[in-house]
Amino acid sequence: MNGTDEPLIVRPTAGAVARPDVEVGDRYASAADPVLQVKKLNAAYGRAQVLYDISLEVGRGEVVALMGRNGAGKSTTMKALMGMLPTRTGDITFRGQSIGDWAPYRIARLGMGFVPEDRRVFGDLSVMDNLDMGRQPKRVDAPYWTPEKLFALFPNLGEMPHRPGSRMSGGEQQMLTVSRTLMGNPYLVLLDEPSEGVAPVIVEQMANMILALKREGLSILLSEQNMHFAELVSDRAYVLEKGQVRFSGSIEALAQDEAVQRAYLSV
Repeated sequence: MNGTDEPLIVRPTAGAVARPDVEVGDRYASAADPVLQVKKLNAAYGRAQVLYDISLEVGRGEVVALMGRNGAGKSTTMKALMGMLPTRTGDITFRGQSIGDWAPYRIARLGMGFVPEDRRVFGDLSVMDNLDMGRQPKRVDAPYWTPEKLFALFPNLGEMPHRPGSRMSGGEQQMLTVSRTLMGNPYLVLLDEPSEGVAPVIVEQMANMILALKREGLSILLSEQNMHFAELVSDRAYVLEKGQVRFSGSIEALAQDEAVQRAYLSV
């Protein structure tokens, strides 16, 4: 542990909208079955431990918000899940397979997508070429994405298929990064701070995009500081502080818990 003795606050999820069963290949699996399950995840940068016994799960077709202030451990948690931190321990199960010691490329091939906060578009490549860089084969039980389908989701991108990434606005680059990840036809997307540093109109488009992805049956783990944004799109939430989970419950419970918001989310 990191020396703090603050308790984990767990709020009941009663009142959350039940989700119907979803078809998976030739069988049906409950939407409540976790596509991602994490138990006692610890991670470090060198000798500096930054995550302490993180436990969380994401169900099929569920949007889960990972919330906290800057430096709380949200992005680090996502990097650890994606295999991008060399020092990590704990149990990470994705689609029934233990991936705790896997390299990032193996995790991506299994169907986990990552949209980093800093976007990382290929500036010299066009929108279409950026999309092609993320392309993976069609998966039997995951939403299938094509450029045409993505342009319907992000009409701005459809108007600039040949524009280089370096000549796009920050919001347009955010759309492109999300779209490139979706071209991999993932089962789960790790979405890091989608509302950070973009114009309000882009934030609205991002919220609509997340809801559209949810309707497609995609699972999303969302890193976010904006309580209003998270409340619009999420089913449940975990709140982090100093690399530890301090709250776990429905997004409705978090929205009503002013004490937790003051303690762990207020600036």
